[in-house]
Amino acid sequence: MNATTIAIERRNAVATLWLDRPEVHNAFDEHLIAAITTGLRELDADDTVRVVVLAGRGKSFCAGGDLDWMRRMAAYDEAANLEDAGRLAEMLRTLATLSKPTVARVHGAALAGGTGLVAACDIAVAGPRASFGTTEVRLGLVPATIGPYVVRAIGPRAARRYFLTGERIDAQRALQLGLVHELCGEDELDQRIDAIVKALLAGAPGALHASKRLLDAIDHQPLSPALIEDTCRRIATARASEEAREGIAAFFDKRKPAWADDGTE
Repeated sequence: MNATTIAIERRNAVATLWLDRPEVHNAFDEHLIAAITTGLRELDADDTVRVVVLAGRGKSFCAGGDLDWMRRMAAYDEAANLEDAGRLAEMLRTLATLSKPTVARVHGAALAGGTGLVAACDIAVAGPRASFGTTEVRLGLVPATIGPYVVRAIGPRAARRYFLTGERIDAQRALQLGLVHELCGEDELDQRIDAIVKALLAGAPGALHASKRLLDAIDHQPLSPALIEDTCRRIATARASEEAREGIAAFFDKRKPAWADDGTE
């Protein structure tokens, strides 16, 4: 992990991964991409971490690609660019498929790849001055690696407009589109993130992971007999789990289940 590009703070069961290049508005280069990927993998493998918050130091969440990095990439051949794009795509995939819930804490600019990071998180909360945009076409580029996550977040019709126009999306419009779930004052961001994290920690870790995989399995799938059978198998597996036995017992005993003792209170 490159400590000069990210910082990880842990508070009991919650880890915050900070993008830490404030001098360039947390813009991506190959070092930041590698550090984020490594950091996320380490947090995913750590059983003491149950929720991951993604945030940015300085004035912006993430302003997209670092211009110096993109200039260097433009001088590379297609094979080198394909390899480099693969690392960016793998970072986004790692974030989107993390076994633990992820929450984006968004302030300031979250452009291009920054919009992709927000879309790849499970939940996003933004301040009133946050701004988004798939601005790649204005540089002769394509919002390719972020595309699957942004389309999944805002839908193909809205994505068609913003992929083609490169327009900035303000915080209120991002809320309307479903790119973010909630807006609040910047001085309230941490409070709102804490409330969402508390709600997530009330869920059983295994059930949260299984719910994320369920969402992946049913997204845009037809209501077929195979899908119905798959959902039946998933709930049957959950019902027979130790977590379900503990959760139901705790409900009848009028106590918190074992996983709710997260140490945050």
